[in-house]
Amino acid sequence: MIKKLLIATLVIFTFYSCDVGDDNNNFEIKTLVIKEAVVPTEFEFGNSYTLKVIYDLPNGCHSFYDLFYQYDGASRIVAVNSLVNLNLECTEALIEEEHNFIVKVTQEEDYTFRFWKGKDNNGVDIFEDIIVPVI
Repeated sequence: MIKKLLIATLVIFTFYSCDVGDDNNNFEIKTLVIKEAVVPTEFEFGNSYTLKVIYDLPNGCHSFYDLFYQYDGASRIVAVNSLVNLNLECTEALIEEEHNFIVKVTQEEDYTFRFWKGKDNNGVDIFEDIIVPVI
């Protein structure tokens, strides 16, 4: 009997400690334009290389969230995702940031990096393509 009462008490405390209706966690993910990419002039098969992307955080409510890195055959689509805190009063200053990431060369054909530059007037994605030959 005491065991059942203890379990029931734990279950009740667990449900009350999880406040799903908390409006203090109001975030969204935004994709940011890559201003510049720094890549090697060539890759050697089997080696790893550090690449760098430079981007702007639009205001103080944005922070780096993750690097969007998607394989598309021999191409790699690269973008920066930021986490936007919608509950803050934001500073209006642009904040230039950079992010380094490592690429291990596992294919013998040239790599095409497609760095996301935003969308055109028709909502179509714009990319800067940089081809890195593999020697």
